[in-house]
Amino acid sequence: QVQLVESGGGVVQAGGSLRLSCAGSGRTFGNSAMAWFRQAPGKEREFVAAISRRESSTKYVDSVKGRFTISRDNAKNTVYLQMNSLKLEDTAVYYCAADPSSTGYSVPATTRAYGYWGQGTQVTVSS
Repeated sequence: QVQLVESGGGVVQAGGSLRLSCAGSGRTFGNSAMAWFRQAPGKEREFVAAISRRESSTKYVDSVKGRFTISRDNAKNTVYLQMNSLKLEDTAVYYCAADPSSTGYSVPATTRAYGYWGQGTQVTVSS
């Protein structure tokens, strides 16, 4: 069992930065692939970034490559999403997700791969 709590969302001007954190609890956090998804009003939840349990593999959706960085600190049971050069279209609720069944280098990018989800944190980018 993994419990996830996101923090760090807020309102930021276009071009600004935010860092999201996701604190996990449970013994399987270190063995889980972790990911960030986002959902804008009226749209489906979409994949943003994922990191393997061994930190050696990452994956990003094309629209955030070069702007967002996912990282994790297994000693702190925390995964981060550093978001730079934010755009209006990045506005959404951001969700953290965990896949405890992942293998060492796995970075799934589908919602159905992740069995555990946080409650979400709102990110609003203003002009």
